[in-house]
Amino acid sequence: MDARRASENRHPSGFVEPTSIAETTLVSTGGVSELPQSSLEQSIADSVRASLADQITGGADFLRKRLAGDYFVDDFGFDQHFAENVALPLLRPLFEKWFRVDVVGIENLPVDGAALVVANHAGVVPIDGLMTSVAVHDHHPTNRHLRMLAADLVFELPVVCDLARKAGHTLACTPDAERLLSDGELVAVFPEGFKGIGKPFSERYKLQRFGRGGFVSAAMRTGAPIIPCSIVGSEEIYPKIGDLTPLARLMGMPYFPITPLFPHFGPLGMIPLPSKWTIEFGTPIVTDTYDASAAEDPMELFEVTDHVRETIQQTLYRALARRRNVFLG
Repeated sequence: MDARRASENRHPSGFVEPTSIAETTLVSTGGVSELPQSSLEQSIADSVRASLADQITGGADFLRKRLAGDYFVDDFGFDQHFAENVALPLLRPLFEKWFRVDVVGIENLPVDGAALVVANHAGVVPIDGLMTSVAVHDHHPTNRHLRMLAADLVFELPVVCDLARKAGHTLACTPDAERLLSDGELVAVFPEGFKGIGKPFSERYKLQRFGRGGFVSAAMRTGAPIIPCSIVGSEEIYPKIGDLTPLARLMGMPYFPITPLFPHFGPLGMIPLPSKWTIEFGTPIVTDTYDASAAEDPMELFEVTDHVRETIQQTLYRALARRRNVFLG
Protein backbone atom coordinates (compact mmCIF):
# COMPACT_ATOMS: atom_id res chain seq x y z
CA MET A 1 0.00 0.00 0.00
CA ASP A 2 2.83 2.34 0.82
CA ALA A 3 4.41 1.62 -2.54
CA ARG A 4 1.09 2.25 -4.36
CA ARG A 5 0.53 5.56 -2.51
CA ALA A 6 4.03 6.70 -3.38
CA SER A 7 3.42 5.83 -7.04
CA GLU A 8 0.13 7.79 -7.04
CA ASN A 9 1.91 10.82 -5.65
CA ARG A 10 4.49 10.64 -8.42
CA HIS A 11 1.96 9.95 -11.27
CA PRO A 12 -1.53 11.01 -10.14
CA SER A 13 -2.93 11.02 -13.69
CA GLY A 14 -2.18 7.39 -14.17
CA PHE A 15 -4.81 6.38 -11.61
CA VAL A 16 -7.73 8.56 -12.78
CA GLU A 17 -10.65 6.67 -14.27
CA PRO A 18 -10.47 6.52 -18.13
CA THR A 19 -14.02 7.89 -18.44
CA SER A 20 -13.12 10.92 -16.38
CA ILE A 21 -10.09 11.60 -18.58
CA ALA A 22 -12.17 11.45 -21.77
CA GLU A 23 -14.86 13.71 -20.34
CA THR A 24 -12.32 16.22 -19.07
CA THR A 25 -10.50 16.30 -22.40
CA LEU A 26 -13.72 16.66 -24.40
CA VAL A 27 -15.03 19.53 -22.30
CA SER A 28 -11.68 21.26 -22.31
CA THR A 29 -11.27 20.90 -26.07
CA GLY A 30 -14.80 22.05 -26.74
CA GLY A 31 -14.32 25.11 -24.56
CA VAL A 32 -11.12 26.12 -26.33
CA SER A 33 -12.56 25.70 -29.86
CA GLU A 34 -15.86 27.42 -29.14
CA LEU A 35 -14.36 30.60 -27.71
CA PRO A 36 -12.50 31.85 -30.83
CA GLN A 37 -15.37 30.83 -33.11
CA SER A 38 -17.86 32.73 -30.97
CA SER A 39 -15.59 35.76 -30.85
CA LEU A 40 -15.10 35.70 -34.63
CA GLU A 41 -18.83 35.45 -35.29
CA GLN A 42 -19.48 38.29 -32.88
CA SER A 43 -16.81 40.42 -34.54
CA ILE A 44 -18.29 39.81 -38.01
CA ALA A 45 -21.79 40.56 -36.76
CA ASP A 46 -20.63 43.80 -35.14
CA SER A 47 -18.82 44.82 -38.32
CA VAL A 48 -21.90 44.13 -40.48
CA ARG A 49 -24.15 46.03 -38.07
CA ALA A 50 -21.76 49.00 -38.00
CA SER A 51 -21.50 49.05 -41.80
CA LEU A 52 -25.26 48.80 -42.19
CA ALA A 53 -25.79 51.56 -39.64
CA ASP A 54 -23.34 53.82 -41.48
CA GLN A 55 -25.09 53.17 -44.79
CA ILE A 56 -28.51 53.89 -43.31
CA THR A 57 -27.25 57.05 -41.62
CA GLY A 58 -25.50 58.21 -44.80
CA GLY A 59 -28.55 57.45 -46.93
CA ALA A 60 -30.85 59.30 -44.55
CA ASP A 61 -28.52 62.31 -44.49
CA PHE A 62 -28.32 62.29 -48.30
CA LEU A 63 -32.11 62.22 -48.65
CA ARG A 64 -32.52 64.94 -46.03
CA LYS A 65 -30.17 67.28 -47.90
CA ARG A 66 -31.75 66.50 -51.28
CA LEU A 67 -35.27 67.11 -49.98
CA ALA A 68 -34.22 70.27 -48.17
CA GLY A 69 -32.29 71.56 -51.18
CA ASP A 70 -29.17 71.77 -49.04
CA TYR A 71 -26.71 71.42 -51.92
CA PHE A 72 -25.14 73.64 -54.58
CA VAL A 73 -25.21 73.30 -58.37
CA ASP A 74 -22.87 75.49 -60.42
CA ASP A 75 -23.51 77.11 -63.80
CA PHE A 76 -22.41 73.95 -65.63
CA GLY A 77 -24.80 71.74 -63.68
CA PHE A 78 -22.11 70.24 -61.44
CA ASP A 79 -23.70 68.85 -58.26
CA GLN A 80 -20.87 68.03 -55.85
CA HIS A 81 -23.25 66.46 -53.34
CA PHE A 82 -24.54 64.07 -56.02
CA ALA A 83 -21.04 63.31 -57.33
CA GLU A 84 -19.64 62.42 -53.91
CA ASN A 85 -22.63 60.41 -52.69
CA VAL A 86 -23.87 58.71 -55.85
CA ALA A 87 -21.55 58.87 -58.88
CA LEU A 88 -18.19 58.17 -57.25
CA PRO A 89 -19.45 55.39 -54.91
CA LEU A 90 -20.96 53.59 -57.93
CA LEU A 91 -17.64 53.75 -59.78
CA ARG A 92 -15.36 52.72 -56.90
CA PRO A 93 -15.99 48.95 -57.13
CA LEU A 94 -14.87 49.05 -60.77
CA PHE A 95 -11.85 51.16 -59.86
CA GLU A 96 -10.74 49.18 -56.80
CA LYS A 97 -11.90 45.60 -57.39
CA TRP A 98 -12.35 45.09 -61.12
CA PHE A 99 -9.58 47.15 -62.75
CA ARG A 100 -7.43 47.40 -59.56
CA VAL A 101 -6.11 50.77 -60.69
CA ASP A 102 -2.63 51.91 -59.66
CA VAL A 103 -2.24 55.69 -59.53
CA VAL A 104 1.20 57.19 -60.19
CA GLY A 105 2.31 60.82 -60.02
CA ILE A 106 -0.72 62.24 -58.23
CA GLU A 107 1.66 64.77 -56.66
CA ASN A 108 1.99 66.40 -60.09
CA LEU A 109 -1.55 67.72 -59.79
CA PRO A 110 -1.74 71.11 -58.06
CA VAL A 111 -3.20 71.27 -54.56
CA ASP A 112 -5.46 74.07 -55.77
CA GLY A 113 -5.83 76.26 -58.81
CA ALA A 114 -6.30 75.46 -62.47
CA ALA A 115 -4.65 72.69 -64.46
CA LEU A 116 -5.51 70.84 -67.66
CA VAL A 117 -5.13 67.05 -67.61
CA VAL A 118 -4.59 65.67 -71.13
CA ALA A 119 -4.94 61.89 -71.50
CA ASN A 120 -5.01 59.12 -74.09
CA HIS A 121 -8.43 57.74 -74.94
CA ALA A 122 -9.28 54.06 -75.53
CA GLY A 123 -11.59 51.18 -74.78
CA VAL A 124 -14.65 51.54 -77.10
CA VAL A 125 -16.63 52.97 -74.14
CA PRO A 126 -15.13 56.01 -72.35
CA ILE A 127 -14.68 54.27 -69.02
CA ASP A 128 -11.13 55.65 -68.84
CA GLY A 129 -12.48 59.14 -68.17
CA LEU A 130 -14.61 57.88 -65.29
CA MET A 131 -11.73 55.95 -63.76
CA THR A 132 -9.49 59.00 -64.03
CA SER A 133 -12.04 61.08 -62.13
CA VAL A 134 -12.08 58.49 -59.31
CA ALA A 135 -8.27 58.40 -59.28
CA VAL A 136 -8.03 62.16 -58.86
CA HIS A 137 -10.72 62.47 -56.19
CA ASP A 138 -9.71 59.48 -54.08
CA HIS A 139 -5.92 59.83 -54.30
CA HIS A 140 -5.39 63.59 -54.36
CA PRO A 141 -4.63 65.03 -50.89
CA THR A 142 -7.46 67.57 -51.22
CA ASN A 143 -9.89 65.21 -53.01
CA ARG A 144 -10.25 67.44 -56.04
CA HIS A 145 -12.99 66.91 -58.60
CA LEU A 146 -11.99 66.40 -62.23
CA ARG A 147 -14.14 68.39 -64.66
CA MET A 148 -14.10 66.45 -67.91
CA LEU A 149 -14.71 67.86 -71.38
CA ALA A 150 -16.94 65.32 -73.13
CA ALA A 151 -18.13 64.77 -76.71
CA ASP A 152 -21.41 66.18 -78.01
CA LEU A 153 -22.90 62.68 -78.19
CA VAL A 154 -22.85 62.41 -74.39
CA PHE A 155 -25.13 65.44 -74.07
CA GLU A 156 -27.53 64.23 -76.77
CA LEU A 157 -28.60 61.21 -74.70
CA PRO A 158 -31.45 62.18 -72.31
CA VAL A 159 -30.51 60.40 -69.07
CA VAL A 160 -26.77 60.32 -69.68
CA CYS A 161 -26.77 64.07 -70.30
CA ASP A 162 -28.25 64.86 -66.88
CA LEU A 163 -25.93 62.45 -65.08
CA ALA A 164 -22.88 63.82 -66.88
CA ARG A 165 -23.78 67.39 -65.94
CA LYS A 166 -24.33 66.47 -62.30
CA ALA A 167 -20.99 64.63 -62.23
CA GLY A 168 -19.23 67.79 -63.39
CA HIS A 169 -18.70 67.18 -67.10
CA THR A 170 -19.33 69.66 -69.89
CA LEU A 171 -18.96 70.03 -73.65
CA ALA A 172 -15.50 69.68 -75.15
CA CYS A 173 -15.33 73.23 -76.49
CA THR A 174 -12.79 75.99 -75.98
CA PRO A 175 -15.14 78.52 -74.27
CA ASP A 176 -16.20 76.01 -71.60
CA ALA A 177 -12.61 74.89 -71.07
CA GLU A 178 -11.39 78.46 -70.67
CA ARG A 179 -14.12 79.36 -68.22
CA LEU A 180 -13.50 76.32 -66.03
CA LEU A 181 -9.76 76.96 -66.03
CA SER A 182 -10.32 80.64 -65.25
CA ASP A 183 -12.37 79.54 -62.24
CA GLY A 184 -9.41 77.49 -60.98
CA GLU A 185 -10.87 74.08 -61.80
CA LEU A 186 -9.00 70.87 -62.59
CA VAL A 187 -10.10 70.05 -66.14
CA ALA A 188 -9.54 66.91 -68.23
CA VAL A 189 -9.60 66.48 -71.99
CA PHE A 190 -9.12 63.48 -74.28
CA PRO A 191 -7.96 65.03 -77.59
CA GLU A 192 -8.15 61.78 -79.58
CA GLY A 193 -11.93 61.74 -79.22
CA PHE A 194 -13.78 58.94 -80.99
CA LYS A 195 -10.70 58.23 -83.09
CA GLY A 196 -9.06 57.03 -79.90
CA ILE A 197 -11.75 54.98 -78.21
CA GLY A 198 -12.99 53.59 -81.53
CA LYS A 199 -9.69 52.44 -82.99
CA PRO A 200 -9.15 48.71 -83.64
CA PHE A 201 -7.32 46.55 -81.12
CA SER A 202 -4.47 46.10 -83.59
CA GLU A 203 -3.63 49.80 -83.10
CA ARG A 204 -3.75 49.72 -79.31
CA TYR A 205 -1.62 52.29 -77.48
CA LYS A 206 -0.83 54.09 -80.72
CA LEU A 207 -2.04 57.63 -80.19
CA GLN A 208 -4.26 59.19 -82.83
CA ARG A 209 -4.13 62.82 -83.92
CA PHE A 210 -4.64 65.33 -81.11
CA GLY A 211 -6.95 67.66 -82.99
CA ARG A 212 -5.99 71.24 -83.81
CA GLY A 213 -4.62 72.25 -80.44
CA GLY A 214 -7.75 73.81 -78.97
CA PHE A 215 -6.89 72.50 -75.51
CA VAL A 216 -3.42 74.07 -75.72
CA SER A 217 -4.98 77.39 -76.69
CA ALA A 218 -7.29 77.28 -73.65
CA ALA A 219 -4.37 76.46 -71.35
CA MET A 220 -2.25 79.30 -72.77
CA ARG A 221 -5.02 81.87 -72.44
CA THR A 222 -5.56 81.00 -68.78
CA GLY A 223 -1.94 80.22 -67.89
CA ALA A 224 -2.93 76.76 -66.64
CA PRO A 225 -0.27 74.02 -66.65
CA ILE A 226 -0.86 70.97 -68.84
CA ILE A 227 -0.59 67.60 -67.06
CA PRO A 228 0.11 64.68 -69.45
CA CYS A 229 -1.81 61.60 -68.32
CA SER A 230 -1.04 58.08 -69.56
CA ILE A 231 -3.59 55.30 -69.03
CA VAL A 232 -2.58 51.66 -69.44
CA GLY A 233 -5.19 48.90 -69.29
CA SER A 234 -8.11 50.63 -70.96
CA GLU A 235 -7.29 49.24 -74.41
CA GLU A 236 -8.00 45.66 -73.30
CA ILE A 237 -11.45 46.03 -71.71
CA TYR A 238 -13.27 45.75 -75.07
CA PRO A 239 -10.81 44.55 -77.75
CA LYS A 240 -12.36 45.91 -80.95
CA ILE A 241 -11.82 43.46 -83.81
CA GLY A 242 -14.48 44.77 -86.19
CA ASP A 243 -16.99 47.53 -86.89
CA LEU A 244 -20.51 47.33 -88.32
CA THR A 245 -20.35 50.72 -90.03
CA PRO A 246 -23.78 50.58 -91.78
CA LEU A 247 -25.50 49.79 -88.48
CA ALA A 248 -23.55 52.55 -86.75
CA ARG A 249 -24.70 55.09 -89.34
CA LEU A 250 -28.28 53.89 -89.02
CA MET A 251 -28.15 54.40 -85.25
CA GLY A 252 -26.30 57.71 -85.45
CA MET A 253 -23.24 56.32 -83.67
CA PRO A 254 -19.57 56.90 -84.56
CA TYR A 255 -19.04 53.12 -84.70
CA PHE A 256 -20.71 49.82 -83.77
CA PRO A 257 -17.95 47.64 -82.29
CA ILE A 258 -17.43 43.93 -82.64
CA THR A 259 -15.35 42.38 -79.88
CA PRO A 260 -14.54 38.73 -79.07
CA LEU A 261 -17.61 38.72 -76.78
CA PHE A 262 -19.96 41.33 -78.27
CA PRO A 263 -22.52 41.05 -79.82
CA HIS A 264 -22.14 37.24 -79.82
CA PHE A 265 -22.89 36.84 -76.09
CA GLY A 266 -25.49 39.58 -75.88
CA PRO A 267 -25.54 41.56 -72.61
CA LEU A 268 -22.76 39.38 -71.17
CA GLY A 269 -20.50 40.66 -73.93
CA MET A 270 -20.89 44.17 -72.52
CA ILE A 271 -19.04 43.28 -69.32
CA PRO A 272 -15.54 44.81 -69.59
CA LEU A 273 -12.59 42.46 -69.28
CA PRO A 274 -10.79 42.87 -65.91
CA SER A 275 -7.48 44.24 -67.16
CA LYS A 276 -5.02 45.73 -64.68
CA TRP A 277 -4.87 49.51 -65.00
CA THR A 278 -2.25 52.14 -64.32
CA ILE A 279 -3.02 55.86 -64.48
CA GLU A 280 0.12 57.98 -64.49
CA PHE A 281 0.17 61.77 -64.19
CA GLY A 282 3.30 63.28 -65.68
CA THR A 283 5.35 66.39 -64.98
CA PRO A 284 3.38 69.61 -65.62
CA ILE A 285 4.09 71.53 -68.83
CA VAL A 286 3.92 75.25 -68.01
CA THR A 287 2.04 77.60 -70.32
CA ASP A 288 2.18 80.91 -68.43
CA THR A 289 5.55 81.72 -70.01
CA TYR A 290 4.02 82.12 -73.48
CA ASP A 291 2.92 85.48 -74.87
CA ALA A 292 -0.78 86.13 -75.33
CA SER A 293 -0.28 85.95 -79.09
CA ALA A 294 0.95 82.34 -78.83
CA ALA A 295 -2.62 81.14 -78.28
CA GLU A 296 -3.41 82.33 -81.82
CA ASP A 297 -0.22 81.09 -83.48
CA PRO A 298 -0.85 77.77 -85.30
CA MET A 299 2.83 76.84 -85.22
CA GLU A 300 3.13 77.43 -81.47
CA LEU A 301 -0.04 75.44 -80.86
CA PHE A 302 1.16 72.59 -83.05
CA GLU A 303 4.54 72.49 -81.30
CA VAL A 304 3.07 72.30 -77.80
CA THR A 305 0.36 69.85 -78.87
CA ASP A 306 2.95 67.57 -80.44
CA HIS A 307 5.11 67.81 -77.31
CA VAL A 308 2.20 66.76 -75.09
CA ARG A 309 1.26 63.91 -77.43
CA GLU A 310 4.82 62.60 -77.64
CA THR A 311 5.21 62.79 -73.85
CA ILE A 312 2.12 60.64 -73.35
CA GLN A 313 3.17 58.20 -76.09
CA GLN A 314 6.62 57.62 -74.62
CA THR A 315 5.18 57.20 -71.13
CA LEU A 316 2.79 54.56 -72.48
CA TYR A 317 5.67 52.67 -74.10
CA ARG A 318 7.64 52.66 -70.84
CA ALA A 319 4.63 51.49 -68.85
CA LEU A 320 3.91 48.71 -71.34
CA ALA A 321 7.54 47.58 -71.17
CA ARG A 322 7.20 47.24 -67.38
CA ARG A 323 3.90 45.37 -67.57
CA ARG A 324 4.24 41.60 -67.44
CA ASN A 325 0.61 40.56 -67.78
CA VAL A 326 -2.51 42.31 -69.10
CA PHE A 327 -4.67 41.07 -66.23
CA LEU A 328 -2.12 40.90 -63.41
CA GLY A 329 0.03 43.93 -64.18
